[in-house]
Amino acid sequence: MSTSISEYLRTDKLAPQLAPEEAGLMAGELGVLSGLEVYPGSLAAIDNTLFFLGRKERTKQLGLVADESVLSYLFSGTSEKIVVGGLELTLTLCDLTHHNAAALRRVFSFLNAVPLGLKKSGGCGDRLGLATPGHIRAIRNSTMAPILAQQSIRENARTGRTPQEVMDDATWGIFQEGWRGGYGADADHLKNTDDIDVCAAAGFTFYTIDPGAYVDGEADTASLEVLRKKVEALPWVDLKTSWEELQTALATSAIDLGTFKTVITEEALLRAAAKYGTVVRHTVNMYRHLEKVMGERPFELEMSVDETDTVTSLAEHIYIAHELKRLGVKWVSLAPRYVGTFEKGVDYIGDLGEFERSFSEHLAVSKTYGPYKLSLHSGSDKFSVYPIASRVAGELVHLKTAGTSYLEAWRAVAQVNPALCRQMIEFAKSRYETDRVSYHVSAEVSKMPPLESVSDAELIALFDEFNTREVIHVTFGSVLHNPELREPFFNTLKDNEEVHYRTLETHFNRHFSPFAGAIGAGD
Repeated sequence: MSTSISEYLRTDKLAPQLAPEEAGLMAGELGVLSGLEVYPGSLAAIDNTLFFLGRKERTKQLGLVADESVLSYLFSGTSEKIVVGGLELTLTLCDLTHHNAAALRRVFSFLNAVPLGLKKSGGCGDRLGLATPGHIRAIRNSTMAPILAQQSIRENARTGRTPQEVMDDATWGIFQEGWRGGYGADADHLKNTDDIDVCAAAGFTFYTIDPGAYVDGEADTASLEVLRKKVEALPWVDLKTSWEELQTALATSAIDLGTFKTVITEEALLRAAAKYGTVVRHTVNMYRHLEKVMGERPFELEMSVDETDTVTSLAEHIYIAHELKRLGVKWVSLAPRYVGTFEKGVDYIGDLGEFERSFSEHLAVSKTYGPYKLSLHSGSDKFSVYPIASRVAGELVHLKTAGTSYLEAWRAVAQVNPALCRQMIEFAKSRYETDRVSYHVSAEVSKMPPLESVSDAELIALFDEFNTREVIHVTFGSVLHNPELREPFFNTLKDNEEVHYRTLETHFNRHFSPFAGAIGAGD
């Protein structure tokens, strides 16, 4: 026997989620009452109020059904009287505004981001604000803990979105799908304290510090004389130590990393300190500011040096971890600059055997000085790396993706609106040489398959082609600021959202499935 609307809203505490068949029937009833196509997964009842999300054409609205609900005052919308099962109730329909998203987070605790700790995790960046339902469907097939609100400051600048809009878009997507399993929110690639402030105000819980501007890449090849001068000039007062103390701690005896021991020579330590000394200071300063801003609110820190020109050596990783720990910084994950090449939106370029050896060494450092997770930045589509990371790290891994969701949106458009897809590709080609400057990519427009030789049926296959993927990946800002493309792009996705969601789910299943059997492997 199915649960009635009046029965389901008659609860003080959060009501259990309905079985799919029951949810479908109730969504149909609510659709008749509201004039919306109601998402069955969104149904949620608490404090004698039934909430749901629905759409009419391209517009989505939040619905509340209640009898004198004490929660209605929190929301801004339009109300009317309805009759359900002989009872007179109030139906309120609300636009998807920031005010209403914030109110919904007050009502339902599962809509608030939380720290994920050392659980194996996957970050799902969403440049369009439309991808969260597709991400969640893939997460449900996986053993990954999700970060569902993730955007770098660089991406925000290029998409014209704010951290608050990123959080709100994720909130609506999570509510639409009925995800109650918890999620993190990553304020990605933060470079200064102003970045921290705006992301903290928006409710983010995971903060990725990007001190790449402070990395001294010259230290890799500088002479010993130059290295000594660089080290002498380090901000030792801020670092609360000295070169002599650092030598005593790291360069006088072998360092036990559990599965093996390593010796850091004086030269290796000089290079590490010269390269990353001011990185450590900047990270500590950012962490102290984050502690102050967050107050009693829990948060997690990730430190990233992946977007640099030079590889992070074992000695350099040890130096970073040792110094951060000595200075009282607590962090949940770290992204070194790994061997090989992690370009945007394409598979790993390099020797996989060398990567596994190096990754295993980095994991030994993370377990010795943490434990903390090793983060795979620019992790989209690194399908050859995932089995290695899963086997070696187990739970101690974080996979960060961003642009691949944008690429899958294009793949969806190619299926339903090939003419628009062709127009967008031609524009992306014209912008590539300008937009590629701030990215590590090697694609060449001249190597892209000529569009005139590609049929509409073959268009989808372009999104597996190396050069096409990278050209599309890094030109997103230009495409999204082109009024002739932006509105048709978004409208096509909204009109065909199930195609979009299925495309995302299929692609992210490929990302997450290699990690399925990794629970405990890194313990």
